[in-house]
Amino acid sequence: MTADPVITQQAPTPTQPPATVRASLSPSRAADFKTCPLLYRFRSIDRLPERPTVEQARGTLVHAVLERLFDLPPAGRTPDAAGDLVAPQWDRLVTEQPELAGIFPDDDPPAVAEFLRSASALLGGYFAVEDPRRLEPAERESLISAVVDDELLIRGYLDRLDVAPDGALRVVDYKTGGAPREAFEARALFQLKFYALVLWRTRGVVPRVLRLLYLKDAEVCDYAPDAEELVRFERTVVALWRAIEQATRARDFRPRPSKLCDWCSHQAHCPSYGGTPPPFPEPAAGPDPLRAAGASPVPPGADE
Repeated sequence: MTADPVITQQAPTPTQPPATVRASLSPSRAADFKTCPLLYRFRSIDRLPERPTVEQARGTLVHAVLERLFDLPPAGRTPDAAGDLVAPQWDRLVTEQPELAGIFPDDDPPAVAEFLRSASALLGGYFAVEDPRRLEPAERESLISAVVDDELLIRGYLDRLDVAPDGALRVVDYKTGGAPREAFEARALFQLKFYALVLWRTRGVVPRVLRLLYLKDAEVCDYAPDAEELVRFERTVVALWRAIEQATRARDFRPRPSKLCDWCSHQAHCPSYGGTPPPFPEPAAGPDPLRAAGASPVPPGADE
């Protein structure tokens, strides 16, 4: 299965949000709160450190390779060319994010080699579902944002935005795995609807297709939103933020145990696992959590 050809379109110039905006929210942090309010607190308010996992690092690497692949001339976007990008992009990422090197103790060469091989295998899944020689993405790894309810800035990174000759938009998100399919796909579609809402509010166009590319399984999942659905989704996002505001005022973020707990880095602080959360940050100790929480969207691939 291959994608339809698209044309290049200049990305709009970012503008400053209105002075009325007092908070921001990214799809990843919104999904955190939906999944487990305490996880949201740990990540967005307590800002507890999380050591990158091999899966997250692999996702970041694959996203980086696919972004750079489209810098090549169309005829040069081949599986071999993508494979040749893997090691250099990993070296670049480790230089820019030294914490990534820590996932391989003592710089274990065999472990690094296997890691790079596994990333290359995922690229094979990409070429099984798309032919990048026939594509010219309008935007790659771009930060988009919009204001909803006059006060809330919603924003996040698009993996890729395609624009068809007739102006239709297709939002594409690469998935390399890491969580159970049912929960992962629900979270991924929530993320894509988030992007669709931003694009609709800023460009006046409802994306025709929201596409998930599952590279490990070489599968494509397409979803077609409509304006009525995005209106309902906007209400959901605003209601979600109101719930975050209320939980912050009450300092009441409760755990919501699920299968996803197996992937959580914060079990030592979670009451469901016998842990104790750290003291709630006082306003004088840092920025207002309502204003700062979720202000920095998760980079592409880091939330796999």
